[in-house]
Amino acid sequence: MSRNHQLGDLQFAIMRILWQNEEATVAEVHQALFLERGLAPTTIATMLKKMEKKGVVSYRSEGRQFVYSATVEEKDVHRSMVGDLVNRLFDGSTSALVSHLLEEKEIDVKELSDLTRKIKATRKKKEGKK
Repeated sequence: MSRNHQLGDLQFAIMRILWQNEEATVAEVHQALFLERGLAPTTIATMLKKMEKKGVVSYRSEGRQFVYSATVEEKDVHRSMVGDLVNRLFDGSTSALVSHLLEEKEIDVKELSDLTRKIKATRKKKEGKK
């Protein structure tokens, strides 16, 4: 999906719950986020309505409750948000982002080995397309 799915912090937290559970009511989302965020159920309901207008969630009625589900996949949201981050902070340069992460974030040897493997596999795949 090529749409731009930019989500705020609370919206992303709500989406994580929907991705994990496949669907949830306002009460279930509220309960899942209450200890971490302490928000009122009305705040969650308002946010879900905004997200529905944005097209990232949909709902169905079950009695007097709305049951919400994600309409976009997690990987598509990640792709969109990381793409926006790269464009805004690193002038579109993926290598600048990776360099920043390598210099500023503590990365253990196992993670570096995994990244090296992924880089080699991606290079091999890209060279095979030539």
